Formats: sequence, structure tokens, C-alpha cells
Amino acid sequence: VQLQASGGGLVQPGGSLKLSCTLASRFTLDHYAIGWFRQAPGKEREAVSCISAVDWRPIYVDAVKGRFTISRDNSKNTVYLVMNSLKTEDSATYYCAARIDNHYSDYEEVGLNPCSSGLFGSWGQGTQVTVSS
Repeated sequence: VQLQASGGGLVQPGGSLKLSCTLASRFTLDHYAIGWFRQAPGKEREAVSCISAVDWRPIYVDAVKGRFTISRDNSKNTVYLVMNSLKTEDSATYYCAARIDNHYSDYEEVGLNPCSSGLFGSWGQGTQVTVSS
């Protein structure tokens, strides 16, 4: 599946950005779980947030809870990540990824985190987010 991430940019600390992840039109978002991940220079890629296709259940990593909101609009084949109260440590290249969805419980019952990057097989190009004064 082909995905395109967009919406990155330069923002001051405390500011907001809205990232979009859009699936190519020949695919139907309804069947896919989507995850947002980020990677800063010299650091490992880390999960940010994921949203299920089955029940739209969101997952957030602790570092972004209360500041970031993930949502999906299946009619637009797009998943959004609204990022508020941005911090300098949020600066990174942000990637979205997709997989055909299972219930989160299918992963959790075997000890897997449904928002683990290794469970996503299709990745879009990144969009750069820079938080700086």
C-alpha cells in the first residue's frame, strides 16, 4: 500500500502542527491500521501513535499523551496527527505506516505492542518536524 505523509514544518515551542497520512486512492483506508513514528538524527525510530481500523482505538506513547491526537477520516483515505504544545524534543522526521488490521487483542494476547513498528509493512516517506525558537 502506498502512503504519503505531509504537514511537517518549522514551529516554535508551544506551537501546533497537523500531519496527514493519505493512502493512494486505489486502496481503502477502512482495512488498515495506521501508525505514526518518528526518528531524530542519531536516535532510533520510535512509535508516536497508532489507530486501529477495527474500532478506531488510539494508542499514544507516554511522551505525547495529552498533547497529540490521532484521528482518521476513511472517506478521505487520511489519518491525521494533531500535535499541540510542541517541544524541541518532538523535532524529528515523522513517518506513517500501514498494515491490514487485526484486533489489538490479537497482538496483546501474545505480548506484542500493537503500535510496534515491526508490525507495519508499508511505509510512507517522512515529513520533517522542527520545533525551534
